[in-house]
Amino acid sequence: MPRQRPAFSVLLAIALGLALLLWLAFGDISSFRDSAPDAAPSDEAAAPPRVEVERRQASLYAPRLIAQGELEAHRTLELRARQSGRVEAMPVKLGSRVASGELLLSLDQGALPERLQQAEAELALARAELSGARNLRDRELISNPELLRRQSALSAAAAQVAELRQQLDDTRLEAPFPGVLDRLDVDPGELVQAGETWGRLVDDSRLTARAWVPQRKVLGLETGLPARVRLLDGSTLEGELTHITSRADEQTRSFAIEVALDNPEHRRLAGASATLELTLPPREVHRMSPALLELDEQGQLAVKHIDAQNRVVRDNVELVSSDDEVARVAGLPDRIRLITLGGGFVDPGDRVTPVAADTASSATQEESD
Repeated sequence: MPRQRPAFSVLLAIALGLALLLWLAFGDISSFRDSAPDAAPSDEAAAPPRVEVERRQASLYAPRLIAQGELEAHRTLELRARQSGRVEAMPVKLGSRVASGELLLSLDQGALPERLQQAEAELALARAELSGARNLRDRELISNPELLRRQSALSAAAAQVAELRQQLDDTRLEAPFPGVLDRLDVDPGELVQAGETWGRLVDDSRLTARAWVPQRKVLGLETGLPARVRLLDGSTLEGELTHITSRADEQTRSFAIEVALDNPEHRRLAGASATLELTLPPREVHRMSPALLELDEQGQLAVKHIDAQNRVVRDNVELVSSDDEVARVAGLPDRIRLITLGGGFVDPGDRVTPVAADTASSATQEESD
């Protein structure tokens, strides 16, 4: 019979091979379970986030405050009759320019000259009687009350003379300041009553521009600041801020301001609307895009930049001026590294990897190429 030993040997070898494979397999699994393999370090996870920055230097900027207002004449006077009488003469025509002290209107004097002459005579008599009474009093020929009565009579006579002289002067109405006779409401021969308005005098050699300024902007104003007033036709007048009210309007909470302007050509501008431009004192500001401004937890404007240790800093700022393209803010250090891209993904105190704006732009251009 043939031998069966070689077949048995083959089977034994196969069994030993399977046992070895199972041991190796279960040994590796147990080792994997007991201790996890070391993970390869990730450079991307360890590196701080990248932000784009630009170096910025503060610069001087003279902000301008713009307000809408209107122009008024430097002085406007409603001319009123100081006593009753008929208009005797009107030597100045409507719209004429007059000098200070020039006669504008004269009234019929009536019996005033004669009454004044009588009052002056009575004054002279009272003075003479008082002088004689003093001599008699020195010799004790009259009593002291009698002397006092003579003094009182002299005072009454003097007052009467002064009153009549004033009434006589009031019949000649003169210009109190140079200007334009802007309105006439009477005709020759017409009767005017004391206190009645008969005309208007306007001094337009200078103008006053008045406007209202919001309370948040009035703190930066002070008298003497240069001002420019732009008219509707595009022309301008130069002047300076002369007055700021100390109390805000109760309804609008704004403050009234006044700007004095020269009007050497006597242009007819009183009552016209105008735009006031006030040049405020220069300030150190940083220029940036309005999109870089954000609000902090208290609702205050803030800007993010990084310090020398590449940590994010958020400082509150004051908006000095702004338009669609540029915002000018105050309150930042003189030199900063401003975060121009990526600021929305980092918080104050975070460490970041700064990338210069020009470098980031070049890398982006290379990738697009």
